[in-house]
Amino acid sequence: MSQQGNFAGGFLLGSVVGGLVGGVVGVLVASRLSQQEELESENALPGLDKQSKGNKKRQLGASTEQNIEVARRGLEDKIAQLNDAIDDVRQQLSSVNGNPPEEGMERSAPKEF
Repeated sequence: MSQQGNFAGGFLLGSVVGGLVGGVVGVLVASRLSQQEELESENALPGLDKQSKGNKKRQLGASTEQNIEVARRGLEDKIAQLNDAIDDVRQQLSSVNGNPPEEGMERSAPKEF
């Protein structure tokens, strides 16, 4: 019985200590990464004052949004092409099986013999 009590206490203590250590390490790594990103952004845009750098970052963000929109439209076009191809194949298969092409996507109940 005493071993079970020690296990529960040790497990709880280990969870708390592990959570604290993990949190501290996470904060340290995140702060170091943010400092590194700031240095890289300052080195990437030399000779610009802070306001110009902010404007440049906003322009980069706007161009990223435009790229995302273009990619989304391209994907929508590809999906429409795939849907058309699927419909064509479905019609071809239904005519091969001797069934007239169905309008819509309704499935008929199987015929009982």
